[in-house]
This record gives sequence, structure tokens and C-alpha cells, in this order.
Amino acid sequence: MRFKSLFLIMAVSGPGLALADMTLAKSKNCLACHAVDKTIVGPSFKDVANKYRAEKTAPDYLSQKIRQGGDGVWGSMAMPPNAQVNDAQARKLAVWILATP
Repeated sequence: MRFKSLFLIMAVSGPGLALADMTLAKSKNCLACHAVDKTIVGPSFKDVANKYRAEKTAPDYLSQKIRQGGDGVWGSMAMPPNAQVNDAQARKLAVWILATP
């Protein structure tokens, strides 16, 4: 039983999870405006993580921003709502973004 638990923990953490979330970001067109480590149209995921990582409400806040869009936080360019992303996917993306080193 211990082996199964260890395997499960390894399966849901590490590089595989990061790759799965990058795949989700690509499939939901996040990378049209964002990159992990550089500014494109919107801020890099790294910059977003650095700005919000310490805030307890960051996952909820970013999930809402992903789904509903927003403006004024990173300059004059507005982020449009992403209707392709459901609540669970937005949460998964937010958590992944906040984990960006």
C-alpha cells in the first residue's frame, strides 16, 4: 500500500504536472499573450507569480481574472475574459502560474 501512495504522490507532482498545465495553457490560448519568462502582450507568468505569490487569496483572484478578464493592473492593455476556461481549469492554471519560479 505504501508503494501505491508514493507512486500517486509522484504522479501528481513534479515535471509531469508542470507539463500538463503548460499543455492546458496552450490549449486555452493563454500563450497567445503570455509566456513563462517574458512579457508578450501581457505579463509573464513569472512576473504574475512574483506579484501575487504571497497573497492568500491569489489563487481565487487569478482564477477570476482568467475567467472574467480585467484591466489596469499591468498597464493600459486589458485582458479579455477567457470563455474557453471553466472554473476548475482556471483554478488549475492559477495555481500553476503561482508556482512559476
